[in-house]
Amino acid sequence: MGLMDKWTNGEREAPEPLEGNVVATVVTGTAIWLVLFLAQLPFYGWYADHGHTWWLWTCAAGAGLGCIGIWYVRARDAAIRAAAARD
Repeated sequence: MGLMDKWTNGEREAPEPLEGNVVATVVTGTAIWLVLFLAQLPFYGWYADHGHTWWLWTCAAGAGLGCIGIWYVRARDAAIRAAAARD
């Protein structure tokens, strides 16, 4: 029996999903990306001279996608609360 067999042949049950404040987690992650973007912005010339502008734009993309994530998890949280209120 291989190492992966004990994980894939049904001998173990999947753990319960972790519950937590998902909105706060996504907001925190988005804020970190935004702070990293803003901290690197004054050094744009150095990044451009050394071919590392992708560092800056990666942080901007993380902040932008995080904003979409915030919208999504807030809508999800509201839907979960509405479903619980109906039941």
